Amino acid sequence: MSTPLVVGQVLSPTYSLGLIGLSYLISFAGSLTALMCARRMVRSDGKTQFSMLACAAVALGGIGIWSMHFIGMLAYKLPVSIRYDMVLTGISLAAAILISGIALYLAGGRRKFSRPGWLAASLLAGLGVCVMHYMGMFAMNMRASMEFDLAIVALSVAIAITAAAAALWLAFNLNNLIHQLIAAAVMGLAVCTMHYVGMSAADMICIAASPARSLAVGGSDLVLSVFAMVGIVLILIYWVMTDVDQRARPAMAAAR
Repeated sequence: MSTPLVVGQVLSPTYSLGLIGLSYLISFAGSLTALMCARRMVRSDGKTQFSMLACAAVALGGIGIWSMHFIGMLAYKLPVSIRYDMVLTGISLAAAILISGIALYLAGGRRKFSRPGWLAASLLAGLGVCVMHYMGMFAMNMRASMEFDLAIVALSVAIAITAAAAALWLAFNLNNLIHQLIAAAVMGLAVCTMHYVGMSAADMICIAASPARSLAVGGSDLVLSVFAMVGIVLILIYWVMTDVDQRARPAMAAAR
């Protein structure tokens, strides 16, 4: 028989190790796909290929970052039920993709990799990841309020900016597939580290009742839904990459 909860009690979280592992695999897959798209983002004539920029933004922001964060949130278990505000969750997804796209364009979408653009993009992307992450936390609808340790929050921000800087540099400076696999593994680890450090910054305090939100979702089916969405999006991105490669071959052959 479970112990009844008391208002003001600090709730002790647990984690699903299986979902933690899944969150890392999703971040790795999204990061690898973003690296592969980034290689194709600038055409041989120096112009930006916006279809590849869009694919890279969706792969990095929508899969490598947002999907990883959302699966990581579902891995987080409390002794109270948790649902997620659909509006805030949707905004956090759109923000992750948009910020990733802008950061990728600033870093390398304007003909060549630029150090000033890379630094600006790293700061933008890192802060954007943090905004998305904490927005995702505030989307939690539950019988608990959050109190944050500001020192750990600051650490999560530093990790996010550092991870963004590394991700953007790797995206535009590595071409070898083996190196890209290693880079994607490092990027996935960095994104996961930021997420779980950020989660540890919050103490969950039991309250009398959770605020009512009409547009909220929850339940174990969310994991399957997110995983299916990730799979479909990855297939579409690889289809676009294949089409871009096929259209680029005649131009490359003519240039030889």
